[in-house]
This record gives sequence, structure tokens and C-alpha cells, in this order.
Amino acid sequence: MSARSVTRIVRGTATSDGAGVRLTRVIGGAELPDLDPFLLLDEFGSDSADDYIAGFPDHPHRGFETVTYMLDGRMRHRDNQGNSGLLGPGSIQWMTAGRGIVHSEMPEQEEGLMRGFQLWVNLPASDKMTDPRYQDIAANDIPEVEIDDDVRVRVLSGQFNDVTGPVAGVAVQPLYLDIELPASARVSPVLPENHAAFLYVFEGGLVAGDTKKDVQKHELAVLGPGTEVPLTASGEGARAILVAGRPLGEPVARYGPFVMNTPEEIQQAFADFSAGRF
Repeated sequence: MSARSVTRIVRGTATSDGAGVRLTRVIGGAELPDLDPFLLLDEFGSDSADDYIAGFPDHPHRGFETVTYMLDGRMRHRDNQGNSGLLGPGSIQWMTAGRGIVHSEMPEQEEGLMRGFQLWVNLPASDKMTDPRYQDIAANDIPEVEIDDDVRVRVLSGQFNDVTGPVAGVAVQPLYLDIELPASARVSPVLPENHAAFLYVFEGGLVAGDTKKDVQKHELAVLGPGTEVPLTASGEGARAILVAGRPLGEPVARYGPFVMNTPEEIQQAFADFSAGRF
């Protein structure tokens, strides 16, 4: 085993998207435009309905995957192909937009806490025009591993301690873990050696990597190469997502909701959308 180090720390930027939903953009902004194969990471979290009630009305996607992980609240998904699903607390949706989809994501609550993440994952050129598909995983179908000192790890995709997450068939072979550590507890998740990886702390704080770098709440740690990530919680404990994926190493052309490999393919995406071919 070789321990990964923290190569940089990034804090997100407050912004809004959709019809005015307030969120924090951590990947996809000026400080960290992308982390191949990851294109965007947004954190949303508010108990004020004004911050989320307008939701994300109908909008298109092509050429990548959107991953929504709900911690709290309820969000309804609908698309132009007749699909519909409800994301509740602890659930995940892995949507492969492929050649094109038009969908909406709207809150199904008018008060209370709405909290979670949306991650955008690039598709390889060979898969960008594939048929759209969904993996809607309910909270009860996501395995949770409990180890010494009450460390809890939810395995959304990939493997942890020989437990495999329910998300499958994704080109970048992702690992997606939700890790909860009580005060001073330790854990060292194993990652595929050549995967790009990041850690995002959303509760408390911890020390990460072989360089023992402090990572505080609302900070993202970009991880260097290696096979495991030593983590030790601070005195207040910590909760974080750990995400890794196989880099694609391909050219990226992106504009708004479309991510392709060339500018010409972006122009074709706009033409197809305008002509109703999604």
C-alpha cells in the first residue's frame, strides 16, 4: 500500500443555478475548473425554502453523467421520455445523459432542510451518444459498513472492505463513499491506484493523507497518486465524501449543459436540441 497525499485544498464559491437555487460550486469554478473525469461538484444545503424552492426546471444535457446524492429533503425528477423518480434522504441517482435528455429536478417540500451534492462525470468519446439511462438507488439499498470506533461508511459505488456499492456499469469505474468518523477515529480507504480522487468535508474536520493535511468543513482536498487515504477525524468528528474515477485523458469541449470532445460537436448538440431531437 502507498498512502496518497493532499496536493491542494480548494474552497467552493457561492453561486446559484437553475431557477435561482443557492449552492456552493467546488469543482467547475475558476479555482478548480475540472478534475478529469469530474467536471463539476455542487453542494447545496439550506433550511430556507427561498434558497431552493424554484428548483431546476426543464433543461437539457448531453455527453456526460449527473450524480445527485441527497442527504436531506425530497427532489422529484422528470424527463421528456416519460421517466419520473423521487430522490429522498440518503438516496442517489446516477443519470447517464448520453446523446440527450431534457429533464427537471424540483423540490417536493416547501419547508425544512434540503441538503446534498450534484456531481458531473464525463463520458468517454465512445459513450457520449449512448442511450440515456438512470440508476435510482433508494437509501435502504445503499450498504453501510461499520468498523471500529463507530466509523460508518456508506458505499454508493465501488468497493470498501469487500462491500460493493449498487451503482454499476459506469465507464470511469467510480468509487463514491460517504464516510462518518467520530472524534479522533481513523480509517484508510483503499482506492484504485491510477484513479483521480478528491475528498470533500461537509461536517467537522479531519487530517488526510500521508502529509497529515488539515481539511476543514466545506474544503475539498485533491489527492495525489497512491492506493489508500489515511483519515483521522478532529476532536469534533467529521463527515466527508470520498470520490475517485478513472481519468479519460480526452479533449473536453463544454458549453452550459453540453460536454463533448470538439467545438463542432457542441454546435451539433445545440442544433439537435433546437430541432427537438433529444
